Amino acid sequence: MEDIGETIVGDYLRVILGCDFVNFNVNTKEGKKTRQGEIDVVGIRVKNKDPNDKFIHVYLCEVATHMDGLHYNNPATKKSDNVERFKKKFKTNIDYAAKNYDPDSYKCHHMLWSPVVTNSKEGAKNNQTKDIEEIKEHFAKQGIEIEMFVNEKYQKCLDALRNEAGEKKAAFKSPVLRLMQIEERLKKHLGKKDTI
Repeated sequence: MEDIGETIVGDYLRVILGCDFVNFNVNTKEGKKTRQGEIDVVGIRVKNKDPNDKFIHVYLCEVATHMDGLHYNNPATKKSDNVERFKKKFKTNIDYAAKNYDPDSYKCHHMLWSPVVTNSKEGAKNNQTKDIEEIKEHFAKQGIEIEMFVNEKYQKCLDALRNEAGEKKAAFKSPVLRLMQIEERLKKHLGKKDTI
């Protein structure tokens, strides 16, 4: 079954960021297909609006679409595993990017997308907001930025997709964008005085 969170991210890469190619569950292990060896969504933008931008942009995205936040646990310890899990995932993504995209031609963007990341009270055992800050800081020390599309920033991306969908009349192939398009068209239609 198609992952709705990954579809949203793929749509954003294609429609808003202008990616020419978007792939899902990209295998990072040669010859072996494992869930741990996959990047959720990869987008590649060849054409740039800025003529001075000579890079091909690659967006490597990890997607966690949980309605109660990031709740990854280590099965052995039953304790929160958010930080270690994403450190491993992003290390895999960074290694994959280094192997496949020459930094003289490609600019890689590493992203984490999650609609809900909670902020616990001070002193709580698990604090998802602190977890993602720790992940960012870990890679920042290596000179790599992990862009976080969480909470309000995630909402802004949904709003940008919704606005784009509402402007177009041709039907979108993406079920997410098609739903947004229908909602926006209906809203405009119902706003007219001559509707029943």
